[in-house]
Amino acid sequence: MKRLLHIVCVCMAFGTVDAAALTLADCERTTHISHGGEADHRDLGDARVMWRDWWSQEGSATSFSIVDCGPGAVLTFLSQEENMGARLPFDRTDKALAIIARHEDGARAFATFDRIAADLNGIARDITITILDAEPCACAALYPEARGDKTEFKLAG
Repeated sequence: MKRLLHIVCVCMAFGTVDAAALTLADCERTTHISHGGEADHRDLGDARVMWRDWWSQEGSATSFSIVDCGPGAVLTFLSQEENMGARLPFDRTDKALAIIARHEDGARAFATFDRIAADLNGIARDITITILDAEPCACAALYPEARGDKTEFKLAG
């Protein structure tokens, strides 16, 4: 055990601990103390990842992000909301995830973010497609070679 600890310390001192050691479990985190965070990171294959953002304080909300790691395109949508403001509560998470599954089970060439967003319209809320300039954790963990010129993800310690 003492020898293993010594090896780990030496590797860390010389910077030989590879960023590839990052896992999806490392991406699970609370982003707002006790009432918001990222969870359920998944590999969708072909350099595409997905995770759930959650919020639960006086109200609750669930949104999802799907990222195409290479270009950094991200599709986000809200699937559940209650007591978050003036809008009526809703929960269409199961329906929204079924749409994502249907697209992901088919040919990737047809699973474009525009098509997925169109199918989510009327099911989910606040659907957006944007381009990231920073690498998200799940892409860093699974597809670091797809980073390109995006800012490298660093796990906060």
